[in-house]
Amino acid sequence: MNKYFVTSLCKNGLLGGGITISDTEVTYKTNKLTVPDAYRKIEMKYENIEFFTESKFLFLPIVNITLKNRKEYKFLLFSSNFSSLLREKGVIERKNF
Repeated sequence: MNKYFVTSLCKNGLLGGGITISDTEVTYKTNKLTVPDAYRKIEMKYENIEFFTESKFLFLPIVNITLKNRKEYKFLLFSSNFSSLLREKGVIERKNF
């Protein structure tokens, strides 16, 4: 079952869009025409995710996903249960110190 979250990708500003968590991957999508093609649809398969970290901005969670190829994507989320779903899918959480 897919879960959808309203989010903003933090890349040279905030790029509004949405994240879908499916059985196989996390997918970020935006339909904004001013966003470069490389950031319009980002597919992150669970086996390619090395770890994620979570922090807060005011009361909103920020999740930083690091892939095994060292690419990093930071998302400002408007929901608090995104991280727990990542943990359920077997993605490792690295705690910030």
